[in-house]
Amino acid sequence: MHRPVAAPLRIGEKIVVDPPVVLAPLAGITNVAFRRLCREYGAGLYISEMITSRALVERNPKSLRMVAFAADETPRSIQLYGVDPEIVARAVRMIVAEDLADHVDLNFGCPVPKVTRRGGGSALPWRINLFSDLVGAAVRAAGGQVPVTVKMRLGVDADHLTYREAALRAQDAGVAYVALHGRTAADFYGGQASWEPIAELAGLLDIPVLGNGDIWEAADAVRMVEQTGCAGVVVGRGCLGRPWLFGDLAAAFAGRDQLTLPGLDQVAAAMYRHAELLADWLGEERGVTDFRKHVAWYLKGFSVGSELRKSLALASGLAQLAGLLAQLDQSQPFPPEVLGRPRGRTSGARKVALPENWLADRESRAVPFGAELDDSGG
Repeated sequence: MHRPVAAPLRIGEKIVVDPPVVLAPLAGITNVAFRRLCREYGAGLYISEMITSRALVERNPKSLRMVAFAADETPRSIQLYGVDPEIVARAVRMIVAEDLADHVDLNFGCPVPKVTRRGGGSALPWRINLFSDLVGAAVRAAGGQVPVTVKMRLGVDADHLTYREAALRAQDAGVAYVALHGRTAADFYGGQASWEPIAELAGLLDIPVLGNGDIWEAADAVRMVEQTGCAGVVVGRGCLGRPWLFGDLAAAFAGRDQLTLPGLDQVAAAMYRHAELLADWLGEERGVTDFRKHVAWYLKGFSVGSELRKSLALASGLAQLAGLLAQLDQSQPFPPEVLGRPRGRTSGARKVALPENWLADRESRAVPFGAELDDSGG
């Protein structure tokens, strides 16, 4: 009999995630179409793209479209970004009142400059009282109707770590779990994620701790759980161009060895399915155009001529895409040399863009001027 690696993840009173695998919000990626594609391969919690609190409460049309879910999508999970506790609370109250989602995840992990220079994302936990105010306001606004969770990084940089105190404050505020990415904002997406702090939090908190960082294969997820004692994993870049990874993760958490190595014929079928789902959601031309960014991830390691790659990355209709995919040498096996390797962004260490004097006063509750972004998606 196979022995499960970890128990199902319980989030609040109503949500059970089995296996305890979470798709990390990825700007421009984790939309309705991609979430559905991934669910077709394996179960888990699939979180929306980052939604900006201000844009949501102002009913920005783009943001309202981004909080749409497929009719059969459950649980419905939204990641919310904000810096002002009152605006975040208004957004959560709106989500509850209008039944927009079953779960709210708060973003304290984004390291991109347009977010951190306003004091948001991975910069915000440094202002620990503002962080506490924001998380507490979100939990109170949810009123126990939907669980609230937190995703964070280790800190601003190696000299300004925040994860311990922020996690304890989040637990005290009543969040259902804390997810920790084992990099600082300054690390961006480079180097190797540190898993030791994940283990530290798993031993420190009474609520579940999820681990994030460098999960490229299902075996990495199992290793993370075994090494850190975390209750589950959050997968981001590892699934880019590989939605079947969620099938491998489901098998791994059930105690079964499975490594899906699709040949180019199966990869081409997944590519068309992905584009088809995007076309259903956005309309054919917009959907296929949006799919272009995924082409290089799907074809990583396969032998494909430069002209054909270029043509695939310029496709604008399903019939055109199908014709181009038919030109691939679909007899190629999966290239094993790409396994266990980083995917997506790999940009290394950089100075973190922060509001003026942000690091000088850790106790301040002041919301930086102009902090709230008015557009969703990261």
